[in-house]
Amino acid sequence: MALYIGLMSGTSMDGIDAALVEFSTESDQPDLVTTHARAWPEDLVQQLHAICTPGENEIDRMGWLDQRVAEEFAAAVADLLHQAGVSTDQISAIGSHGQTIRHRPESGFTLQIGNGARLAAISGIDVVCDFRMKDIALGGQGAPLVPAFHQAVFGQENEPRFILNIGGISNVSVLPGHAEQVFGFDTGPGNTLLDAWYRQHHSGSYDAGGEWATSGQIHQPLLADLLSHPYFALPYPKSTGRETFTFGWLLQQLATYPDIIPADVQRTLLEFTALTVRDALQPLTTPASLYLCGGGAHNPLLCQRIASLMPGWQVDSTQKLGMHPDWVEAIAFAWLAHCFCERRPGNLPAVTGASRKAVLGAFYPAK
Repeated sequence: MALYIGLMSGTSMDGIDAALVEFSTESDQPDLVTTHARAWPEDLVQQLHAICTPGENEIDRMGWLDQRVAEEFAAAVADLLHQAGVSTDQISAIGSHGQTIRHRPESGFTLQIGNGARLAAISGIDVVCDFRMKDIALGGQGAPLVPAFHQAVFGQENEPRFILNIGGISNVSVLPGHAEQVFGFDTGPGNTLLDAWYRQHHSGSYDAGGEWATSGQIHQPLLADLLSHPYFALPYPKSTGRETFTFGWLLQQLATYPDIIPADVQRTLLEFTALTVRDALQPLTTPASLYLCGGGAHNPLLCQRIASLMPGWQVDSTQKLGMHPDWVEAIAFAWLAHCFCERRPGNLPAVTGASRKAVLGAFYPAK
């Protein structure tokens, strides 16, 4: 038996997810022991959002945030272990995604902060992090990284399944029923624009339950402009981030329509996410099973629109497959740390475009 911790903070920056996961010697399947969610301090999350947009004094700001993020990750780990009644010496390693502040694979780099050395020093636990860098060094996108994990835990021989994670960015894992044929890619924005627009008009960080979007109407000309973004015409392997679908880009699209009311923008952005999922998946196969995870899985209107736009598809939560949608990604990074420690590859070249499979991650020992 081996215990690992997975840490995840995604594009939406809505908090840190920590999962304590057990792997037995007989099986590669993760067994979720317990979970903990830690909110970012408000002053810190504002600075994290700010650092994602190019600005002045970026290196000093990034260096300071790198330490602060590691400290918050360490606090999440301490809370998780206290909750579980488990000591640090029982943990094999922490798998930390870090906090992405730039993702530019077309320029050959991706950047996640959350200093692994500091996290190891504070927590007293070995840390595996920087999972994306080796894949990018091999010519890949460095993302999405979860399809290999999805195949390991959700794949079923001769049964096509699609796993859609709706975080800040939406990514899909295509599990055709044959392990060697798995692939995946980012479909486009998930919650990042929805959350950014909501924060402009309300307190809080996101539109809980899609209630504000439900009060609006779809603005068809704006929707058409959003769908014309060149990312959607790119072939896969492909990945994207908030650097591409920025709030500034949204404001540029809105400049053409100065009279549109804010609730209509929110409803249109939700439709934009649903349509880009539909447009990405429908050409790939006949109707199949689609399982949702990530924050978007809790938005009833978004889930309803995806299901309505994809007649014949069975649309469910990953809970139907035995894994709560809130914890899939945190468990995935515990699994990636386990792969690192077992010296097993964690990427899929068919997904990322890397030249070969590789063991992913950088190792920071606690002692």
